[in-house]
Amino acid sequence: MHNPFVPETLEGWSVLHLMYRIRWSAVRGLSDADRAAVADEAARALAVPDAGSTAFVQMLGHKADLMFVCFRRGMEDLAQAQLALGQSRLGELLEPTTSYVSVVELGMYEMTAKLHEQVGQKFTPGSDEFERAFDAEMESQRQRVMSRLFLDLPKARYVCFYPMNKRRGETLNWYSEPFERRAAMMREHGVIGRQYAGRVTQVISGSIGYDDWEWGVDLFAQDPLVFKKLIYEMRFDEASAKFAEFGPFYVGLQFGSGELGALLSGRVPAL
Repeated sequence: MHNPFVPETLEGWSVLHLMYRIRWSAVRGLSDADRAAVADEAARALAVPDAGSTAFVQMLGHKADLMFVCFRRGMEDLAQAQLALGQSRLGELLEPTTSYVSVVELGMYEMTAKLHEQVGQKFTPGSDEFERAFDAEMESQRQRVMSRLFLDLPKARYVCFYPMNKRRGETLNWYSEPFERRAAMMREHGVIGRQYAGRVTQVISGSIGYDDWEWGVDLFAQDPLVFKKLIYEMRFDEASAKFAEFGPFYVGLQFGSGELGALLSGRVPAL
């Protein structure tokens, strides 16, 4: 049953972030030919010939050396990607540091209210007819935004990933705020993001029930300063200033899968 006070969501790619430290002592013991073979095998293991993609990212800082972001049709495909990487020779050279499981999500605060009003004019809320009509309208909305739910992997050089929550404290609790109030704050939040259109691609993924935080955020840009400016500006809107809790941030350089051998050889890989 659709609750008018709970914003509907539309889901797309299933997403798996895998972060690793590279066991450099073991890598240095390989010949150039072996490093190239290891890299080629891993690239093939994570290749997606039909539906999905994998981002390869050289990480900056101590949290990880390497991150793979797998976009797949479902959890079964994510499981296959994780297995394929773990069984490859590269897997023997990697030490897991963290991971994140989520699904690309499009929140529908504005549309939820409109659909409840629209369908409620024709059918009694809670009735079977209402539920069927509401589901049909949701599917229509889903078809309209398929390119956002199953987006192509952005080819931008720089990547920023972080998880976040909406606060549920004793004095400030996002989930106890009235629906209209939450919708207004999210509208303000979205206005800021749209001002950066063309400079950054933002991928929001929901992780409630999947991981320790509620959402994961991936940002892709050609200029890493955009990450700082966008996130800083958003800190001043009410949704973030009062209700947002941020997890660790991970920043790195995206590179082509064919450049993995360069990274293992000690060179910054090219996009």
